[in-house]
Amino acid sequence: MDASDAETCLSAARTDASGGKRRAARVLIIDNQPIVREGLRRIIELEDDLLVCAEADTLKGARAAIREANPDVIIADISLNQGDGLGLVREVRAHYPQLPILVLSMHDETVYAERILSFGANGYVTKQATREQILRALRRVIDGGISVSRTVASKMILGVDAHGKCKSANPIDRLSNRELQVLHSVGKGMSTRETAHSLSLSIKTIEAHRQRIKAKLNLRSSTQLMQFAINWFIGENAGAMSRINPDNGRSAP
Repeated sequence: MDASDAETCLSAARTDASGGKRRAARVLIIDNQPIVREGLRRIIELEDDLLVCAEADTLKGARAAIREANPDVIIADISLNQGDGLGLVREVRAHYPQLPILVLSMHDETVYAERILSFGANGYVTKQATREQILRALRRVIDGGISVSRTVASKMILGVDAHGKCKSANPIDRLSNRELQVLHSVGKGMSTRETAHSLSLSIKTIEAHRQRIKAKLNLRSSTQLMQFAINWFIGENAGAMSRINPDNGRSAP
């Protein structure tokens, strides 16, 4: 994938083979923040070729909405009120292999975007994105493309050495996808038991992941792990707390 193509997309006016206008694509919004869902709904419903068919804020609600609303595309956050967005992406891809998924999240794209794509998502855009960027990404994944920023595309192209190993100096990049999920849960203040329940894993497995995270990040104790996770979680979200403004569809300053 060429970096210059990362944010390009097909025309907003989608037509069928006979030249007639297609029906509006049905969009399922999955996000734990009501103000974000409202903002996205307002953005999407101004477009003739897009239609919000349902909303959800939990993994259980998302599963029901997919079955009942029959969406053409999902736009989802990583963080949900109950459940895990990364797990949602993997689950949707396993059961609905042709259903496009665009992840819209406050989390650092340099940490999450490539991982999200490896889980099966079709695109990643941050909540700092403009209305135009969100719509462009949404239409691109609907039309069968992959949508990431130029920064992420460049990292994906240049981020490995000649042996296929990651060249990043960011210690977070040493973590596996599952370890990143566990670190994220620790940063949110979730207990080992809560994390195990959220990820459908045993407490023993979560404890093993915590030990590997400590080893990879050179942390000596569970207290250091908790401090690191909380500081990382707060730090990565600090610049992304500007929510989508329902009045104009753009990120608030």
